[in-house]
Amino acid sequence: MSVIETMKERHSVRKFDPEHEMSEETLREIIEAAAEAPSSWNLQHWKFLVFQSEEKKQELLPIAYNQQQVVNGSVTIAVLGDKEANKNADVVFGEALKQGAMTEEIKEKIVTSIHGAYEREGYNRDAALINGSLASMQLMLAAKEKGYDTVPMEGFDKEKLIETFNIPERYIPVMLIAVGKATGEPRSSFRFPVDDVIIKDSF
Repeated sequence: MSVIETMKERHSVRKFDPEHEMSEETLREIIEAAAEAPSSWNLQHWKFLVFQSEEKKQELLPIAYNQQQVVNGSVTIAVLGDKEANKNADVVFGEALKQGAMTEEIKEKIVTSIHGAYEREGYNRDAALINGSLASMQLMLAAKEKGYDTVPMEGFDKEKLIETFNIPERYIPVMLIAVGKATGEPRSSFRFPVDDVIIKDSF
């Protein structure tokens, strides 16, 4: 499928084959593709907490308000946004410096700008959620290309997730994504016509 065909074929699915096991190779390929998502300053504001064992998925179930897809999917992934992604700047731009893509002076200017942005109230949380969402969408498209279906979930107890699975304060849960082999056809969903969603130049 082309990228656009993959986008059009992707639908949220809540019924998965609980017997299907995803290979570690496929899981890694899907997450590797998700991690190619764009991010502000290329700081890569994401971690992927993967629930694969039956024990951990059952532990997750009440946190996800008993949505059965979290246990019936082959894996459920908690996408976490990094509220301290500015700490990645020296590594990211140090690599660019090493490759000759920029000078030390330019690197220092960029890193200083990044740290300055992170001093603004609320910026770190917004950046974590926005960039984590970019990776989430890319993950779902990669899964579809690999023959899997997904459903993103915003409805879960975020504080309980953090507490139960020892998520460091640095990270904020963005969403849960159940990934698996669908049983049956996904329900079609209404979409507004494109003319209803395009506004040119100004309202």
